[in-house]
Amino acid sequence: MGIAKMKLIDLTSSVKQLDEVLMRFIDIKGFHPVLASEIVERVHGLTSFVAENPCQPMLQEIEEIEKKYDLNLPDVEQREIDYNINEMYEYINETKQSLENEVSKIKEYETHIQKYQNALISVKNIESLDIPLDDLFACEYIYIRFGRLPNDSVDKLSYFQNKPYVFKAFNFDDSYTWCMYFTTAEYKREVDNIFSSLFFERIYIPDFVHGTPKQAVSALEAEIQTAKKLIDQYKSDIYEISCGCTNQLACIKAELLFVNRLFEAKKYVVGLGDKFSISGFMPENDVNKFTSAFEGLDDVEIEVNDPETDKRITTPTKLKNGWFSKPFGMFVEMYGVPNYHDIDPTPFVAITYSLLFGIMFGDLGQGLVLMLIGWLFWKYKKMALGAVGVRIGLFSALFGLLYGSFFGDEEILTPFYTNVLGLAEKPIHVMDGEFTMILLISAIAIGALLIVIAMIMNIFTLFRKKDYVEMVLSHNGFAGLLMYGFIGVGAALQLGLQIPVFNGLTIALFVGIPLLAIFFKEPLERKFHHHKMFPNGFGGFFVEGFFELFEIVLSYVTNTMSFLRVGGFVLSHAGMMLVVMSLMDMFAGVGSIVVLIFGNIFVMALEGMIVGIQVLRLQFYEMFSRYYKGNGVAFNALNQ
Repeated sequence: MGIAKMKLIDLTSSVKQLDEVLMRFIDIKGFHPVLASEIVERVHGLTSFVAENPCQPMLQEIEEIEKKYDLNLPDVEQREIDYNINEMYEYINETKQSLENEVSKIKEYETHIQKYQNALISVKNIESLDIPLDDLFACEYIYIRFGRLPNDSVDKLSYFQNKPYVFKAFNFDDSYTWCMYFTTAEYKREVDNIFSSLFFERIYIPDFVHGTPKQAVSALEAEIQTAKKLIDQYKSDIYEISCGCTNQLACIKAELLFVNRLFEAKKYVVGLGDKFSISGFMPENDVNKFTSAFEGLDDVEIEVNDPETDKRITTPTKLKNGWFSKPFGMFVEMYGVPNYHDIDPTPFVAITYSLLFGIMFGDLGQGLVLMLIGWLFWKYKKMALGAVGVRIGLFSALFGLLYGSFFGDEEILTPFYTNVLGLAEKPIHVMDGEFTMILLISAIAIGALLIVIAMIMNIFTLFRKKDYVEMVLSHNGFAGLLMYGFIGVGAALQLGLQIPVFNGLTIALFVGIPLLAIFFKEPLERKFHHHKMFPNGFGGFFVEGFFELFEIVLSYVTNTMSFLRVGGFVLSHAGMMLVVMSLMDMFAGVGSIVVLIFGNIFVMALEGMIVGIQVLRLQFYEMFSRYYKGNGVAFNALNQ
């Protein structure tokens, strides 16, 4: 467990065999390459091989053709250096253009059909009119309007019977009557206003409609059928084009994917004259995989060094954890990846997160359900949060066993304690009033212990970095640990065992001196690096340092008291389940079972989420802030 040991690998060869080297390079797994820009910008005379990649737009075109025309391109293995981008581009464009031409014709005829269908609806409703429509529209002195009126408006026409118009109804349904009216030019405006006030909706007969309505209906239906046959023909043409281009497009796509990988790999290539180099990192145990990948190639030099050999490059961090702690890496990465020289906090997070969650959400039945749900999400969705759910569910079940709680029932496990374990009663009575104070004090003690462990981890990390001043004098270093540990242990001895610990001498040694060390840390650090201790004068330093020291002391108190929420959520969870059980007693039969089921679901969903967030908050704010920076670079392998 921890951070994988890395090696810096430098590959050098001649430019003339760049493509041959890259063909092997792109298949290497577990190698973290360094961008050429990180090196070229810092060293004069070096060049980069980065160029515009023509493959991406062409691959997007192929993907668009696949989706739009529902092509199932087979997987083809294509690895050729002698590729012709122009020929591939022309073929893709020709194929796309051919398909689009057929589609545009289909759309044209679909629009044509829609237009004729709309006309057909209008003409069918006046089919009883046995007069050629061309003759009606050719009238010079009579103005004709076709349309429809609401049925209740037809009755109102009797109020306008003395007006100069002729009305003719053809067809009707539950809401409308299809009709026509005509009048002379002199009264056109007046009659139009009358029908408009009666909500007349005018229907325009298109110019392509000829003959009597019956003849027009037949002609329109025939035109629609002809257009549909043409559409079927064009769809058949699209199918033939698609079948004909599938294999060729699949080969081109495979070749483009390969060439695209070569182009992308060039951003890691640094050039100097007729030579080029590729640098990157690989886990120490996998270095042989890299060297063996280039066996048989002449003029290829591979140099393996310690990761700190090249100061221009930051060593990436690859977390390496066991089955239990690995899923909790998602929480660590949310905060930031550890530096290569830091420690991996994932195991510590896994244990403390599971422990605190189990304490705060202790219930045997709910813990087992949480394990099952987490397992299902991990099994079928591969969600890391599901794997976390399995682990915290296990701890929830274990603490639920200690609390004697099974889906909120505090008595159902009593036979297990008496008959199996030989105990008179369950180990912990959460709802016992006498236990409340013990619970809260225990929560503070757990918090103090975790803060002490976080300080020790910080001291260890600073020791590895050889940052001795910070390690000894900081509030999260040896000085802070001495003061905080003394106060914590002293309070436990004096209050618990009545052993007097606090007196003038011990306070001066274990509180006064550490506070002075923390107060003068920055001046002493400047002195250690041969700088002036008080560059802005002692007065300004004293005022600033005093308030910073006050804030540090206050943070010790608030961080410790923050763990009271652990005990608070134990009581909260037990209290909510007590409410559920009380509601269950108010019902009988099926009703009580329904209350039990939905009550447990509600508590698990609401409080489970809140407890999960609160435990994460304790990790980030009370512990991570003391020992973890999260300023590392994540290990991103070229091929995972």
